[in-house]
Parts: sequence; structure tokens; C-alpha cells
Amino acid sequence: MNPIALETSPMKQKQFHLVSDIYANMDEVWDKTAAQYGFFCEGCEDNCCTSLFFHHTFIEKAYLVHGFNQLATDIKRKALSRAGSYYQKTFPDEKMPTSLKLICPLNQEGRCMVYQHRPMICRLHGIPHELHRPGAEAFKGPGCSAGPFEKHLYIPFDRTPFYKEMARAEMEFRKKTGKAGKIKETVAQMLLF
Repeated sequence: MNPIALETSPMKQKQFHLVSDIYANMDEVWDKTAAQYGFFCEGCEDNCCTSLFFHHTFIEKAYLVHGFNQLATDIKRKALSRAGSYYQKTFPDEKMPTSLKLICPLNQEGRCMVYQHRPMICRLHGIPHELHRPGAEAFKGPGCSAGPFEKHLYIPFDRTPFYKEMARAEMEFRKKTGKAGKIKETVAQMLLF
């Protein structure tokens, strides 16, 4: 297992600005909606950093690793060690994952070490939401158990536009980098492979 050595070519920097802009828009809409609920994520026992999340875009992986590579060497070394342990426990047979509610290897003392570079699902998690998929009924998620959401009428938070923006950014990134195929990785896998 080797950490990704990521070059910072001008093309990738341009792509990273695109992802950063998409993330800023997500954060703004999420923050506004969460505030209407009176919900402020401050960590809890049902911590989303212990959820078994998979990430599906090469551009987010590259951006996460870009943020990771800006950390001090000793911090990266410790995070990679935690990532290795996370991977071994979560994928004991290297095929079927086991959700053990392990903390993300980038969480240090309750804080994300690469907060500005964290992936989309980490940003969108927590509040009630909807997602509109072609040819299917809208999916509606209830929000996390830490929120006061049952006391409120649903405040619209549609994730669909963010998924569309990220899909466009991913297609452009794939064209420019030659990446192909599917990706389905945890943060630990993104750091290790």
C-alpha cells in the first residue's frame, strides 16, 4: 500500500478550483438549511465520521489527496497507519466490507484534518434531503439522529443539483486525466491506493 503522490499541474489546479467552487456552494446551501432547523453539527455519539461511506469520483479523490499532501509528514504517516488499520478491519476478506463504526482515519480528536478538502457526502450528510433520479421516485432522507428534524416541517434541501455539478466536473476530469472505470472507495482506500 502506497500513498498517492499527486502532482499539482496547472490542469489539476483548474479542476481543483472547480471542485472547490462546487463545495462552497454545497456548504452555503447546507449551512442555510441547517440553520433554519436550528441544527449545528458539533459531533455526537452517532458520528457520521464512523459511517461506512463510499466515494465515487476520481476528482474528489484527487482533491482529498491534494489536501492530505499539504499536511506535515508525521501527521500523514499517522493517518496512513490509521487508514491501513481501518482498511484491514473493514475489508477482512478484501471483498465484502464490514461496517464496524470505525472513525475515519482523517479524523483527529473529533476534527477532520482535511476539512476544506473533505468529499461531497461528508458535506451533505446530516440534514433531511431529497434526491431526484431519472426514471425513479424522489428519494427522501430523514437526516441524522442528532438533529431536531422531527419537530419541523421539511425544509427543502435537494441534493440533485450538487450531484449533477459533480458529475459534470468528474466527466471533465476524466477526459483530461484519462481516468476510466468505476470508483467506489472509502477515505482509507483513497489514501492508500
